[in-house]
Amino acid sequence: SPPAEPAGPLPPDSLRSSIAALYASNTFGSVLGVLAAAFWAIPGIGLARSAAICIACNLLCAVTALAVFPRPVQRAPERPPVDRRGARRAVTLLAVTGFLGISYEVLGVRVLGQVTEETVYTFAMLLAVYLAGTAAGAAGYQRWLARSRDRDGLGDRLIAALASACLLGTASLWAAERVKAWALDAFGAGFAVALAAEALLAVLAFGLPTIAMGAVFSHLSRTASQAGVGFGRALGVNLLAAAVAPVVCGVVAIPALGPKAVLLLIAAGYLAAATRRAWTRPMLWVPAMAALVLAVLAPPLRFVDLPAGGHIVSYQDGVMAAVSVVKDAAGVARLRIDNRQQEGSSATRRVDSRQAWLPLLLHPAPRRALFLGLGTGVTASSAADDPALEVDVVELLPEVIAASTHFIGQAESRPRLHVIAADARRYARASDRSYDVIVSDNFHPARSGSAALYTVEHFEAVRRRLAPGGVFCQWLPVHQLDLATVRSIVRAFVTVYPTSWAVIASNSLETPVLGLVARRDQDRFAMPGLIDRLSRLASRVRIAELGLEDELAVLGSAIAGPAALSRFAAGACANTDDHPIVAYTAPRATYAPDSTPRDRLIALLRELSIEPGELVLPVADPTWRDRLAAYWAARNRFVESGRGVRPSPNVRDMLAQVREPLLAVLRISPDFRPAYDPLLAMARALARSDVSGARALLGELSRLQPARSEAIQLLAALGAERR
Repeated sequence: SPPAEPAGPLPPDSLRSSIAALYASNTFGSVLGVLAAAFWAIPGIGLARSAAICIACNLLCAVTALAVFPRPVQRAPERPPVDRRGARRAVTLLAVTGFLGISYEVLGVRVLGQVTEETVYTFAMLLAVYLAGTAAGAAGYQRWLARSRDRDGLGDRLIAALASACLLGTASLWAAERVKAWALDAFGAGFAVALAAEALLAVLAFGLPTIAMGAVFSHLSRTASQAGVGFGRALGVNLLAAAVAPVVCGVVAIPALGPKAVLLLIAAGYLAAATRRAWTRPMLWVPAMAALVLAVLAPPLRFVDLPAGGHIVSYQDGVMAAVSVVKDAAGVARLRIDNRQQEGSSATRRVDSRQAWLPLLLHPAPRRALFLGLGTGVTASSAADDPALEVDVVELLPEVIAASTHFIGQAESRPRLHVIAADARRYARASDRSYDVIVSDNFHPARSGSAALYTVEHFEAVRRRLAPGGVFCQWLPVHQLDLATVRSIVRAFVTVYPTSWAVIASNSLETPVLGLVARRDQDRFAMPGLIDRLSRLASRVRIAELGLEDELAVLGSAIAGPAALSRFAAGACANTDDHPIVAYTAPRATYAPDSTPRDRLIALLRELSIEPGELVLPVADPTWRDRLAAYWAARNRFVESGRGVRPSPNVRDMLAQVREPLLAVLRISPDFRPAYDPLLAMARALARSDVSGARALLGELSRLQPARSEAIQLLAALGAERR
């Protein structure tokens, strides 16, 4: 709650300029500052230069003030008479309203975070609306004071209006999801429309309450001044109470009571600030009854998208986010943060496990691994299947740690898996441990704060945590990024790791995940070490089920070498702490994607390239380099051939779409199992209704890959059945 009236008494009917008008002007300027910083200054020129401009402007204001405003003549100040009782009440109300005002802001932002995209633009918009409303209330107060016939009762009327406005703002939160959907449907997609929809939600939640807050503070400051309380003291008490609000409300009250209860308590707190005389009038009883009705009849303020036939397994309001686990009718569980960020599901175990094992297999003998980000826990817990490996996992949200038990069970069942509740970036900078392998999760880059995990400074901190020969893999969610943002992240990565590579976690077209891989002090991998590691793990860890059955499958995930990554990122600006490009560009792909994930993946494969000599040291087998290069070419052809495929439960329909494209892939590389295995499975299914068609397909497979026995054995079995 802002300052509104100067220290010292003012005539009751004074319409002269007051601190309220000055505050309104100042705060409207701050609205422009918030929007300029978020939409122009920081993304355009960086944090340091933006701060320097602000400092220069402040100095200019100071110099201008000294030059324009004459020094006051020193004379003994007139001390107003002190009304101790009135002063105590005014100071108390200033503290109470300061605390409740910021508490309402904290709650509104937390609830709207489950509906909005939670980008840097989201929070800039929410803050701008909050400031604009408060300034408008301060600007309008002097007018309302002049028109008031009962000035003694004006304070109670303003407090009643504020309580009612908070209840209306709270009620709008239940409709926030529908309002946003309506706005997007009515005005179409696009960056500007998405931002306007979030601004509309902010106006509904904060507009009327903040206007009333500005007016209430203006009135209380004027009342305090008339009671002999200096403006400095009034402002100090209000701000000190406001500073306590985020701790009490955000850290204690929300997790304990939930947003709905706390918001209604805020409205009740405002009502309690009114005088006894005011309770004889309907202006307080109406909002009091409305609060009671909402407390009894309104559902909890939580947003969880449920699929048809699905249900909520768990839900927890935490200090920083609401974390839920949702299970659909098929039994597939999904982890969500604030309902807008899916952190994985039980249906993605194979890909999630590959994100652990691809980097782990690139180290000849890892003993300790660090995973930045837990999510469902599948990735890190899969790594803990290695009996020789100790796994540390850093997760920011304790609620995510609790929710992960629905996917991987209790931590006691995996004694080598150690989960640490901490900030991943700070842990990388402050820890004194060294790790053989570090894997960083594919954090959603548009979410506020996540972009700091893709900066040059963070990558340098991770490098210091790597043991000699250590491997670092940073996964990037290409389905949540545009290519311009990918270039900025790659530029930051190659700045720290110039001899790095890129891999893909799987051949998925819908959720492609890119991995940036680097070694601390070596530039290529030794084939004997990889072969030996695979042979040692084969009997103890089921890595073959992840499609990592041999060295070709592991190294075949590579899509770019150091030279290609350097060319790819050449024209991009590196994402740094001072110039956080990702925080300001990634949201645009979230609000209004310029391409589909499959188009982005194919564009990457076409632009990037790699040579076997960039990835592995020379080997004795003269055919190895050609086989690896053919595997990569087959992989690229496989991905492109899947672009137009439409899944069908009918095996004949699927074969009509994929038979020739997949056989063409196998002609490039008979080693490419992602094309061989689906055709083999379809041949088995086809054999139930069309034996001759199945035999023809199996004959093709056995000719292309005679070293594999599956097709030959199935072909022989069909021949025996026919006889």
